[in-house]
Amino acid sequence: MSEIINLQVGRCGNNVGNSFWENILNEHQIDNCGTQLENSSNHPKERQNVFFQEHANQKFMPRAVLIDFEPGIIDSIKGSLLGRIFDQNCFVIGQTSAGDNWAKGYHSEGPQWIEYALDAIRKQIEACDCLQGFQIMNSLGGGTGSGFGSLLMSRIREEFSDCMLHTYSVFPSSQVSDVVVEPYNATLSLRHLIENVHQVLTFDNEALYRICTKTSSDSTYQKINHIVANAIANITCTLRFPGALNSSMRKMSLNLVSFPRLHFTMSSLSPISLRPTTRDLRVPELYQQLFDAKNFLTDADPRHGRVLSAVTIYRGKVSEKEVLEQSLNVGNKNSSYFVEWIPNNLKTSLCQVPSKDFNTSAVSIFNSTAIQEMFRRLGEKFGCLFKRRAFLHWYTENGLDEQELIEAEASLKDLISEYQFYQDATAEDDEQNF
Repeated sequence: MSEIINLQVGRCGNNVGNSFWENILNEHQIDNCGTQLENSSNHPKERQNVFFQEHANQKFMPRAVLIDFEPGIIDSIKGSLLGRIFDQNCFVIGQTSAGDNWAKGYHSEGPQWIEYALDAIRKQIEACDCLQGFQIMNSLGGGTGSGFGSLLMSRIREEFSDCMLHTYSVFPSSQVSDVVVEPYNATLSLRHLIENVHQVLTFDNEALYRICTKTSSDSTYQKINHIVANAIANITCTLRFPGALNSSMRKMSLNLVSFPRLHFTMSSLSPISLRPTTRDLRVPELYQQLFDAKNFLTDADPRHGRVLSAVTIYRGKVSEKEVLEQSLNVGNKNSSYFVEWIPNNLKTSLCQVPSKDFNTSAVSIFNSTAIQEMFRRLGEKFGCLFKRRAFLHWYTENGLDEQELIEAEASLKDLISEYQFYQDATAEDDEQNF
């Protein structure tokens, strides 16, 4: 069995991770004490150990490490009903704040805690038979998730280079937070995401805020975290339950990442609702919502770019015939939005186990050049701050060299240029180059 260790970094990462574990415990029919429920006999169990470690007393424990410089959020998780299921050695808790400062998380505070985090990770690895990789949940707007998250990615890639590394990263938005230095934090983090990670599954607070206000008239962190956790549970269902497509982290990246640096994907959900429902959506309804720009969890319009590759995962009792028909229809109807020089770049997968809140649901993951819209907005906000050297002293006082910001900005511009290059590429270009 190939195991995955979940690493939750910072306030956002731990809040999202908390909701994620609540979701998949329900899907795997495990209670908060780690006991398999008696009515779980119809649930497939052969891949349960991917995210859970089974003990001799038939108790299941999450393969996870929870990290934060501030004790508040992890203390609340430990004190909750869910907290009983975690190994007490999986918590790495500081006593100071990173102060929404990437440099504190990476340079001044982070190095004091990195060995503690790696020791906790090694203990989790010792309980694995064949580790396939790590997935990190973090935000790029704060100090711990962005700064310490970047340091952790670098060290994991250095020490465990044979393992896959995916992140579920939330990009910042002024709609949700009033932290003015978020563009610095996100741009500095982005460079490490480019260099050290195999696949980044992006979420954008701008899009999440819009979806929350549309579905429930207001937006709170709890609701945003709920949507992100639902998306992650759906994306990982093929890793946790039997299926032919995306059955491992490596296969997922193989299907979605055509070029090593262009590994930033965005996703859409159907249905998007903060309330559970028993109504079964048919495949055409699911497809219509998945390809609606309003349901994308990243604020980038897919119609403004071209799709390099895409995967759609259906959950629950859906018709395989309808799935194949809709896949062909969408491929033909939207062919202009897909690059023609990558064949069979729209794939589908079925998972019979429904999600926690819906009898039928679906998630699509897109590697689209349209994501550069989000990067361009980030670059503009970064530029407004950096050209005046605003707030720069908070970073240099914590060990950051100004050259790091210059290199991070250059790396962001290079990434945008690469996405634009492949957006403009045609099959005729390939023939001429050949």
